[in-house]
Amino acid sequence: QLQLVESGGGLAQVGDSLRLSCTVSGRADSSYSMGWFRQGPGKEREFVAAINYNGVSTYYGDSVKGRFAISKDNAKGTLYLQMNALKAEDTAVYYCAATLGTRARVTTDLYNFWGQGTQVTVSS
Repeated sequence: QLQLVESGGGLAQVGDSLRLSCTVSGRADSSYSMGWFRQGPGKEREFVAAINYNGVSTYYGDSVKGRFAISKDNAKGTLYLQMNALKAEDTAVYYCAATLGTRARVTTDLYNFWGQGTQVTVSS
């Protein structure tokens, strides 16, 4: 079992930057891939970014490509999402997720473990 806890959300202005963190516990090794998803008001959960177990391969949703960066520090057991050039439409609850295995995944159904979410609000 993996336990995931997100942090770093909050209120930002359009154009600002925020960094989200997700701390992972419950597993001694790092043989799991991870992702970030978000869910805005009245919307379905949306893929944001994913990274494979060793951090070599990354994938991004079209709406965040070029603005967000995902990274994974296996020594610290922490996943990050650096969000730059924030837009009002980035407002959502952001969730980190993990799946056992070496391949990054981009759909919610392939993730087994989820954090509780952290709110990001971007005002104009």
